[in-house]
Amino acid sequence: MKLMRIGPVGLEKPAVLATDDSYLDLSDVVTDFDEAFFGGGGIERIRPIVAERLAGGAATLPIGEQRVGAPFARPHQILCIGLNYRDHAAETGQAVPEEPILFTKSPNTLIGPNDDVRIPRGSTKPDWEVELGIVIGARASYLDSVEEAAGVIAGYCVVNDVSERAFQLERSGQWSKGKSAETFNPAGPWLVTPDEVPDVLALDMWLDVSGTRRQTGSTSTMIFDPFVIVQYLSQFLVLEPGDLINTGTPPGVGMGFTPPIWLRPGDVMELGIQGLGRQRQSVLAPR
Repeated sequence: MKLMRIGPVGLEKPAVLATDDSYLDLSDVVTDFDEAFFGGGGIERIRPIVAERLAGGAATLPIGEQRVGAPFARPHQILCIGLNYRDHAAETGQAVPEEPILFTKSPNTLIGPNDDVRIPRGSTKPDWEVELGIVIGARASYLDSVEEAAGVIAGYCVVNDVSERAFQLERSGQWSKGKSAETFNPAGPWLVTPDEVPDVLALDMWLDVSGTRRQTGSTSTMIFDPFVIVQYLSQFLVLEPGDLINTGTPPGVGMGFTPPIWLRPGDVMELGIQGLGRQRQSVLAPR
């Protein structure tokens, strides 16, 4: 299934993608795709309902010009893995990590896949990062194996880990201050359940800025795969249903060019991952 949420900010309705341009409204059976939904076995609960309705010719609705929100509600935490592609580590001049590098983003950075991204005040080096997102489907701690880790993954999605490099690297402290500005985590358009992702380590990834291809990569070049990441993180913190994990980006980020290329107001970012959909964001000036 491809879970999605349709509607204005704060009023999104839960749905599943029916065809490329239509959806099945599930708001009569699901309140939201949130912690209670994922933690309560919601995905397996709605499977037969969705199958029965689609097989029975239930009315679907056109997506049209409606806003597509993030495919899940604001999580407890957004956890991020840095330098998880060898060629990205090389372009930033940093060593390949021996263990996953963990940082966090503020959960209120989450926006829809086509919502505007706003450059923060004082920004001089705003950057882009197409990434594979993992959404957790069950409370998890001290997982014993990668097989256990696979069992707590609710699905995968496209994320744009928007970053402000001057805040991140030149203002001391942790990376989070360069990652947590408002609008800095577009997600979606869908949350794709694992059964529809035959090989999560063979997904092409791409990102364009104002019509110019900047990132081209594949999940096949990850240093730490999604199952290793989930199992690893569970040794240090409790993963809650609905939590989001951003798993790193391939090469082609703005800071990796010579000279660097930074986002500017008026730019348009378009990005996607094979089988998980695509996004489009306009870049706005600071407030």
